[in-house]
Amino acid sequence: MVQRPNPNALTWLVLSAVVIAIDQWTKAWVLSSLPEYTPVPVIDGVWNWYRTYNTGAAFSFLSDAGGWQTWLFAALAVGISGLLAFWLSRTPRSDWRTALPFALVVGGAVGNVIDRLVHGHVVDFIQWYWRDHYWPAFNIADSAIVAGAVGIALFGLFQRKPEAGGT
Repeated sequence: MVQRPNPNALTWLVLSAVVIAIDQWTKAWVLSSLPEYTPVPVIDGVWNWYRTYNTGAAFSFLSDAGGWQTWLFAALAVGISGLLAFWLSRTPRSDWRTALPFALVVGGAVGNVIDRLVHGHVVDFIQWYWRDHYWPAFNIADSAIVAGAVGIALFGLFQRKPEAGGT
């Protein structure tokens, strides 16, 4: 009897493509519709649309480094995405607790790489705040990366370990 191999989780990259498409579509809307650096209230006192740009990484890390950081962050994102895609090729398709977060991180990372290569910076537009306290603006790609990272941490933390000596 011929055993069929278990299908791998590379099909989860379709989710990555969906994240990229939504991210790029929303950024195109932002670039064509929102004024720069001007809050547009969505929910007064909590949430604005706010078009801004980030040449750095999370929380504008290295944003004033002179331009070389664009290539560093693009290379890191491509490398990490490649590694996660490789791991997806080794993951059973049914293992959604591994595949879902990996696919979200890949989609978010590639969405922001596109911005870096096309614009030289990442387009951010979602701004949360409370009174005078503002969270740094972010975008759909950033949201996917954070959700994926949280999923990797939580599912990794609570994953059942195989029993020693078991079959």
